[in-house]
Amino acid sequence: MDSWLSVDVSTANVLSRDSRGSVRGVKTTIEKMPDKVLLKIFSYLSHKQICSMSRVCKKWRTIAYNTSLWSSVSLRPEISGLHVTSLEFLLSLISVRFGPSLRYIELPIELITHTVLHELANRCPNLTHMLLDFSTAMQLHDFSELQAFPTKLRYLCVCLSEVIFMEGFMRKIYNFINGLEILHLIGTYEKVEEEEEEIYEVINVHKLKSATPNLRVINLYGINFVDDSHIDAFSSNCIQLECLAVNYCSKVTGSTMKTLFQRSKRLRCLLMNQTNLISEYVMQVEWEKSSVQELDISGNDLSTECLIDMLVRIPTLKFLSAGQMNGFNDAVLNAFMEQGNVRHLIALNLDYSDNLSDECLYKFLSRYGHQLQGLSLAGMPHITDQLWNTVLPVLNNIIIMVMGTQERLSGNVLVDQLMDGIATNCPRLERLELKWDPDNLRFSDKSQKAIDIFRVKCLKLKCLVLSDGRYYEIVKANFERADRLTVVRTTTCCSVSNYYLLQNYKDLIFN
Repeated sequence: MDSWLSVDVSTANVLSRDSRGSVRGVKTTIEKMPDKVLLKIFSYLSHKQICSMSRVCKKWRTIAYNTSLWSSVSLRPEISGLHVTSLEFLLSLISVRFGPSLRYIELPIELITHTVLHELANRCPNLTHMLLDFSTAMQLHDFSELQAFPTKLRYLCVCLSEVIFMEGFMRKIYNFINGLEILHLIGTYEKVEEEEEEIYEVINVHKLKSATPNLRVINLYGINFVDDSHIDAFSSNCIQLECLAVNYCSKVTGSTMKTLFQRSKRLRCLLMNQTNLISEYVMQVEWEKSSVQELDISGNDLSTECLIDMLVRIPTLKFLSAGQMNGFNDAVLNAFMEQGNVRHLIALNLDYSDNLSDECLYKFLSRYGHQLQGLSLAGMPHITDQLWNTVLPVLNNIIIMVMGTQERLSGNVLVDQLMDGIATNCPRLERLELKWDPDNLRFSDKSQKAIDIFRVKCLKLKCLVLSDGRYYEIVKANFERADRLTVVRTTTCCSVSNYYLLQNYKDLIFN
């Protein structure tokens, strides 16, 4: 039985009074606990653990079958979901366990059939969120008999295949998805080789946009065929659009951005990380008339002139991510300070901006650091712990910080002093990442005391990411002794981002 049951609840001594009023000890067992208490305990378990617990006894099996425990289900075992071995077993699950309580489900390609979709439509009337993973498909099931599909969907995520054309399936569901508010189309960016012979448009975006007029959030991630015409198509039909993300869509150049903002008056979040924006197109946008508040243009080759022109014209910018850009230099940051509207800015990411001087960054942070909730200045060897220690007293509202570089430095980082400064000045801190090479971190025999102070003062801390090494092991052991087991993580499996501060962040979680 799992460790969560290791508490002495099975043989607990309970005080009660007999008929004459005297106190006596009564032994009880977990089997005598009320069902609603057991149900609450089970609600903290994963579905894999619930399935294991269901084999303990008949009572626990009944609790495990309670449909309230099955409102959100993943059937993708490679993404920590359940492994369903047959369609027959899934159909029985839908009828016995899921039912009206099911609100979210993730299905892998082998379980996406017309029979399964019919059952979900008929037996799960409250299903509003669905993920369909076609990414590993080499061929689709036959959907010619598909006559029903969940009709109350508000969120749909489709993981695309590299080679399988989806139009046959999509044509069958167009009439059922006009209530969608959030759409994710996830491409195969990580799998694409540098020299691709031919790019297939595996889903017809132009037809899809006609079937989904109520979209508020559109996320097109890493799709190699998506270009500016697809952005134009969505903007022509989705007047409710608030958030558009086209990260890692390398064919997007920005040629339809002007039209996008003219049509989508409510668009406040635009994420275009690692696209191929052209300065001429970006400068044509009427930024001063836009409602954009959150902007990610990282990894684009925009000129200094373009960046200045854009940043001084945006009326209310709250979130800016502009890392990995040679054109982002002191002239841009100074123009933003002197001519732009910076007083609403709460999140800034300038990672790998080597053309920014520490003097200019100090000037900016001294003036506006008090209002920042997210700050990421990673990947710049000249931004050392000395600058951070200097500006930390101003960063008293910071929630997210990313600092350091993986490059070996000539000098060393005095990490004890840095952690003490963070603990003293940043009580609201929730996420922190130190990217410095472990060989550059210098700490003393009294390091445990500095970590103790940091842990005690930063009580809201959810995530601390460090490079593997001796300091990582010391910090991890310290937090684990205080029963904060999940806080300290390594850069090999975790990274911190300002994206947590996006207004639509929860809508943008897709995998």
